[in-house]
Amino acid sequence: MAWLRNLSKFVTTKASSSQRPKNTYPFSLLPSFTLLSHFSSNPVEYLGLEPTRPHEKPRVVVLGSGWAGCRLMKGLDPRVYDIVCVSPRNHMVFTPLLASTCVGTLEFRSVAEPIGRIQPAISREPGSYFFLAKCTQIDAHRHMVHCETVTEGVETIAPWKFTISYDKLVIALGSQPSTFGIQGVKEHAIFLREVHHAQEIRRKLLLNLMLSDVPGISEEEKQRLLHCVVVGGGPTGVEFSGELSDFIMKDVHQRYTHVKDYIRVTLIEANEILSSFDDRLRRYATKQLTKSGVRLVRGIVKDVKPQKIVLNDGSEVPYGLLVWSTGVGPLPIIQSLDLPKAPGGRIGVDEWLRVPSVQDVFSIGDCSGFVESTGRTTLPALAQVAERQGKYLAALLNKIGKEGAGHANSAKEIEFGDPFVYRHLGSMATIGRYKALVDLRQTKEAKGLALAGFLSFFIWRSAYITRVISWRNRFYVFVNWITTVVFGRDISRL
Repeated sequence: MAWLRNLSKFVTTKASSSQRPKNTYPFSLLPSFTLLSHFSSNPVEYLGLEPTRPHEKPRVVVLGSGWAGCRLMKGLDPRVYDIVCVSPRNHMVFTPLLASTCVGTLEFRSVAEPIGRIQPAISREPGSYFFLAKCTQIDAHRHMVHCETVTEGVETIAPWKFTISYDKLVIALGSQPSTFGIQGVKEHAIFLREVHHAQEIRRKLLLNLMLSDVPGISEEEKQRLLHCVVVGGGPTGVEFSGELSDFIMKDVHQRYTHVKDYIRVTLIEANEILSSFDDRLRRYATKQLTKSGVRLVRGIVKDVKPQKIVLNDGSEVPYGLLVWSTGVGPLPIIQSLDLPKAPGGRIGVDEWLRVPSVQDVFSIGDCSGFVESTGRTTLPALAQVAERQGKYLAALLNKIGKEGAGHANSAKEIEFGDPFVYRHLGSMATIGRYKALVDLRQTKEAKGLALAGFLSFFIWRSAYITRVISWRNRFYVFVNWITTVVFGRDISRL
């Protein structure tokens, strides 16, 4: 049996020598990544993606996965560029339908589109990547961005820091909810901009409904738990209020009969609701929301406490659920960048969406605005503005790349062509009870078509289902709408 023992030793030796050395860092197996140094007790920090060589495709780095960034990536030609996306989320959120997910009209996956489906090259091309990370610094002179991976949970690995060299950089980081410096907003209110916000609202709403039905709860506490307060009378706040009142009238009254008379919705706005819409549509919306049980309050929030908000007139409004929707402002990273700024703190861009004074840097979406020297006003933070800018810039970059100027510092002599021009296509908002508003005026002062009622609701749904990016999600949305009509909304608290 000695030959058998010798054979087993030989096999063991060959197997151990052929094994790949263990490396716990996930980027180590990717090409173009190089080792930098140790930075903690964890594994090593990597330099990241090196500059492209003349014989390689130029690299476009996109920061953000919102409307602007995703429309840009969808339009970029992967035969011309390698595409790298850096974002703390791996999907795009179809925000016009986000309010519907809070009450179960739509499922959450129906409004989330994975980046790999928007631009398949990111999943299959060897030089294109998506990194779940956030940008911490931009070195425009060295054509490099510094990034840090996003991790979550109590027990998790420390974030990895790495850099990416770019030939063209597109900053599409979006914006953040504006709190106007009011104390307690971030701690106690819920915003409505991401899928996890909608999930939190849904869980909080259903929890309060079930808690209010427990024996021994006082009348005062029951009224507080079931009081839903929405701050902000823009399209998002009005649409959420409409969806919530619809949910109360059609589902809560049927399935929570013991507490149906306690639940109510209050919408607080400092001025007029839907201020960008036609006056006739605003009056119609006010009438319909009031008829649906939404209480409209004109006031300014002064302070937010754990169970109540204080208005500027001193009155207090207790709440069980507080949703904050009062506009947006620039992110801290945008404010910290050493780049030209537009009025309002956004990144300044010229007529071709380039950032002046630096080479190969562009900015689109909510984080950008025209510099004063262009003579143009800052565009509103709307999805259609961001989408139009992304489409324009994708065509511009494709043109630059096909003319051989895709690499860094090579587009100085290129004629960019027509500048970006935005034309407003109109505004739409649903107000519940199968009613909506459609305002097709290009400006607030211009004349144009303005509709309200069920026909507008049909136009609203038809328009948005066609704007959903993939056929898969269009199918999901359509099936969810049919299921809600036939069986009602899902009230499971998952």
